[in-house]
Amino acid sequence: MAPSAVETTPASVPEVASSTTPQVQTQVTLGGKIIAITGANRGIGLGIAECCLVNGATKVYSIDITEPGDEYAVIAKRFPGRIGAVQADVTKEDSVTAAVDKIIEESGALHGMVVNAGRTNHKSALDFTQAEIEALFNVNLFGAFYCARVAARAFIKHNIKGAIVFTASMASYRPNKRVPSTPYGASKAGVRNMTHTLAMEWAKYGIRVNSVSPGLVNTAMTYWVPQQPDWEQQLKYYGGFPRLAEVQELGGAYVYLLSDAASYTTSIDIPVNGVIGIC
Repeated sequence: MAPSAVETTPASVPEVASSTTPQVQTQVTLGGKIIAITGANRGIGLGIAECCLVNGATKVYSIDITEPGDEYAVIAKRFPGRIGAVQADVTKEDSVTAAVDKIIEESGALHGMVVNAGRTNHKSALDFTQAEIEALFNVNLFGAFYCARVAARAFIKHNIKGAIVFTASMASYRPNKRVPSTPYGASKAGVRNMTHTLAMEWAKYGIRVNSVSPGLVNTAMTYWVPQQPDWEQQLKYYGGFPRLAEVQELGGAYVYLLSDAASYTTSIDIPVNGVIGIC
């Protein structure tokens, strides 16, 4: 006589998802987001702004110490009503706070801050004056810290899981042998370290902190690079792509890090350097 079949009830399987599991965004988009970018009236910052707008950002604000110029006007005409400019001095935390408060008052929120404002000066370490060294650190390092802290305070106050993206530099990894700048490289290395430390500190608030390290980019600050008489020889020496990057070619890294598709990405640096300028 065959044994009777016994019905068994499978053990309950715990649900994988829980009330704390975030809704995962699989599309890289900035739809609905308000983004602030320091130093975005021109150059790399304006290129990042353009990429953010192309990828759906509701509005992008440039926080800059200067007045917008012709380059900015071209982007403003292309994206009417979606880019704004607020004047502030990134070396003064109160000034940045006032700018961010104005942005939130006007647009209702702030979802991302690109800490991009910076300056450069390439010369022998022995030739730098104290004023030149302090000017580099005031903008590149101290100003970057102030901007990040202002953004974090705004995110926390308004319960927004925001994103902060620093502009570091390939010079933060190693010097360019042809155009060394100890204070510049040191300031940008500080930015990369700050990225990792702030990411650790602010993770509990849901704030993500990352950085992008550009190599040589075609801007007003690098006009002289391809004018060097041995530039072609340098390209052979460096290898990689035989040209400078266009500002828009950096944008993809920033867009990703600002987007909800990067919801589990924090404390990283993305080098965008085409190999050129890293040694």
